[in-house]
Amino acid sequence: MDSEVTSLEPQPDSESEFVPGTPSIHQEELRRRQMAVAGLVVGVILLLALLTTAVIYLALPATNTERIRDIMIIIMALEFMFLGVAMSVLIVQLATLINLLQNEIIPIVESTNETANTLRGTTAFLSENLTEPVIKLNQYLAGLMRLTELIGLTRKR
Repeated sequence: MDSEVTSLEPQPDSESEFVPGTPSIHQEELRRRQMAVAGLVVGVILLLALLTTAVIYLALPATNTERIRDIMIIIMALEFMFLGVAMSVLIVQLATLINLLQNEIIPIVESTNETANTLRGTTAFLSENLTEPVIKLNQYLAGLMRLTELIGLTRKR
């Protein structure tokens, strides 16, 4: 138990060579995830600050709310246009998936079903024409052996 050494540093893979001083793929992936989370947190904080500033600005009595309303309408129109493009891409992807199912997956399933039916027929044929005659022959031979034992031509084993 004393001979075991536990290390918190990543161990080199048997397939790849570990070079000290260069970050491994695992460390790079971890760093990328940390940067993404940090960016998301900063983005949420900026969005909350912007929203707070907007509410304070709109609460002032001298604010021209008509202009802000018009800007918000334009932003909403742009958002709906973006959603329309996203929906179009989604519809195209769905059509591609349906095409894949109809032209590639269903024929594979039908072919597999046909193969299973052929295998079922082959096993039935072998059962009728090979297995049953061999079993019947073994039955007749066992009966013949028992008959010869009863008559006394052969001895019991």
